[in-house]
Amino acid sequence: MTEAAADYVIVGAGSAGCVVANRLSADPDIRVVLLEAGGRDWNPWIHVPVGYFKTLHNPNTDWCYKTEPEPNLNGRSLDWPRGKTLGGSSSINGLLYVRGQSDDYDHWAQLGNKGWGWDDVLPLFKRSETHEDGETEVHGGSGGLAVSRIRAKSDVAEAFIDAAVEMGVPRTQDYNGGHLEGAGYFHQTAKGGFRCSSARAFLNPARKRPNLEIITHAHTEGLIFDETDPRKVTGVRYLRDGKPQTVMLRDGGEVILSAGAIGSPQILELSGIGRGDTLTSAGVDVRHDLSGVGECLQDHLQIRLVYEVNVPTLNDAINRFLPRMNIGIQYILFRKGPMSLGASQVTIFAKSTEGLETPDIQFHFQPLSADKPGIEMHPFSGITSSVCQLRPESRGHIHITSPDAQVYPKIVPNYLSAPADQLCAVRGIKFARAMTKTAALSPFVVREHVPNTDPQTDEDLLEAARNISQTIYHPTSTCRMGHDSEAVVDDRLRVHGISGLRVADASIMPAIISGNTNAPTIMIGEKASDMILEDRRA
Repeated sequence: MTEAAADYVIVGAGSAGCVVANRLSADPDIRVVLLEAGGRDWNPWIHVPVGYFKTLHNPNTDWCYKTEPEPNLNGRSLDWPRGKTLGGSSSINGLLYVRGQSDDYDHWAQLGNKGWGWDDVLPLFKRSETHEDGETEVHGGSGGLAVSRIRAKSDVAEAFIDAAVEMGVPRTQDYNGGHLEGAGYFHQTAKGGFRCSSARAFLNPARKRPNLEIITHAHTEGLIFDETDPRKVTGVRYLRDGKPQTVMLRDGGEVILSAGAIGSPQILELSGIGRGDTLTSAGVDVRHDLSGVGECLQDHLQIRLVYEVNVPTLNDAINRFLPRMNIGIQYILFRKGPMSLGASQVTIFAKSTEGLETPDIQFHFQPLSADKPGIEMHPFSGITSSVCQLRPESRGHIHITSPDAQVYPKIVPNYLSAPADQLCAVRGIKFARAMTKTAALSPFVVREHVPNTDPQTDEDLLEAARNISQTIYHPTSTCRMGHDSEAVVDDRLRVHGISGLRVADASIMPAIISGNTNAPTIMIGEKASDMILEDRRA
């Protein structure tokens, strides 16, 4: 079955794809088709901020990827959640709104990516956003994405911030202005007690446009190419309800891959675009040997330290029937309380050692603790102090192993393979432990629960990191932007050597952002939209 032709086919209704669909379809003369492999975002837990406990690792809303066993994590295979619904991972993430630092984007520009410096992208962040404080020099006041401040605070959360200040980290009310260093409360993508996913922010306002067609449960199998020009994309093949279908491009149209750091390189490789030896071994004919596809994978690895404290935390409320019921009633009646919170309350951007120009580690503080959050809280009053390296040097890869689009690609992050990352992991644990010894935090801490081996030497600390660290769900850079031999797209997000094809999602990041990646991915959607429309008018 063949669908009517479109000017633009967007593959993936995630953080960036929803933005692109909104901006392009704002012109009634442009026909847009948006393909999403997941379903509608009807699961009620998607819209409750704390609902990520219910949507992560749920095969109805999460692709439930797993990495290969990681040699530098003592052979552990990590869960890699990715959103399987409208809004993509913005519908199941922790709602934390972080842009990164200005130096990140200036570095992208210095690599030769014109138009991607901080001064270029700040207006795009602002355009997307409606911050509860209103429009300012760095925040937007009329965009679709609602950003609010966390209101639920506690004595132990305040102590966590004060501990960082004791260690020389300045207190901050806003880490999103380009300068990261500081300790304070997260901003979150929520409004009125509900999650503001990319689908809610950008897709819902555009849904009724007659020139926008949204097709869910559409699993893309590959790209279609012109019969006379084997490197010109003319459409997309996808599977829906077990039936193969296609959507074709009008003359001058384009396909925009917004399937994420896993899905976009997978679709390229299924279509014969990628490393020749990888494609051949997977049983796919080579159409265009583009060696960077699936390479340069980067992710933030978090080391979650858990402490028992002497004041009540969410563990106590969740583990007891009546307090747990009260939490639910508080949310149902007032849209307040713990159920209105994102994944973490407090963030700290700090320098793990003296002499650094900018912060190299980030903390996520949670007033709860569990071996697997959302499954079963610890039986004691606990807090979690999670620390991650902001700019890891380790590089991994994602590649298909089969021509079947239903077969998951092989994910190899290569965590802690770089010596600098190992050193930073050790320093991060030391920093976290030092915080518990400060005058502000030490009165609350009873004991360290994780790691439970009481590591002391640097070798012990690194071994602990290998045993307890987890992904913080920020995969990037597998379709890296640039102009070198390993780049996949140029600075207008066009795939090198292929016409009619762009990529717009976290996979294009030349280097991972210093912080959570959802807000930057939405910005990439804004930037892609501008460039597509500019090129259309040229």
